[in-house]
Amino acid sequence: MSLLSFSLEGKTALVTGGNGGLGRGIALGLRSAGARVVVTGRNSEKNEAIARELGDDGLSISLDVRDEDAVRDAVSEVVANFGSLDILVNNAGIERGGSVLDLSREDWDAVIDTNLTGSFLCAKHAGRAMVAAGDGGKIVNIGSIYSVYGTPGFANYGASKAGVLGLTRALAIELAPHNIQVNAILPGWYQTEMTQDTAGTSRGEEIRRKTPAGRWGTVEDLVGASIFLASAASSFVTGVGLPVDGGYLISERLGDD
Repeated sequence: MSLLSFSLEGKTALVTGGNGGLGRGIALGLRSAGARVVVTGRNSEKNEAIARELGDDGLSISLDVRDEDAVRDAVSEVVANFGSLDILVNNAGIERGGSVLDLSREDWDAVIDTNLTGSFLCAKHAGRAMVAAGDGGKIVNIGSIYSVYGTPGFANYGASKAGVLGLTRALAIELAPHNIQVNAILPGWYQTEMTQDTAGTSRGEEIRRKTPAGRWGTVEDLVGASIFLASAASSFVTGVGLPVDGGYLISERLGDD
């Protein structure tokens, strides 16, 4: 296999929630591999900042992935600007914790609607654009190690990410005849704004000890997997949930040194 199989030259990628955290790292990684990259987010200042980083072949769009009309319009804007949509990275997500005995319906719906329903809506409309173009495509859904594990105190988050993995498998089968591969990345524990309150605590140290790699992940650790699943190098890979977690999923849970 030639290294050119990993090139994204001439491809257009849409990364939801791409204006910060893991999404920003993925967006910049895809750009470094040659893709034209469009990011979405709800924070206008962060959208403007990432658009500057992406340069002339980049674009940012204000988007709430829970709004189907807005998702459809965003996909249309990508195609209008760049002529195609070849890669979708469903990264937009939120987290709201609380015991299942006390979790409000509002917090349940907010997480499910953003993490799972938002991924479905973006896949639906990006998939339509890919099928209409007839050139195949790639959909990369961002799940979590909690697509696999139970999450005490975060039932809504765990349910949404388990759903993302199920959605990935269903889409992979349905879209395969159109040469569209659909896979999921399952990140472990990463240093981001979402985890900053955990990283420096005793819980954060426990996580580090349970990770065979001996450290938390950095945003750069996701770039290689993202490029692989977005490129021709993964043309015979579909329906997979790929852990990028330093071995956390395969480690035993005692947490001893």
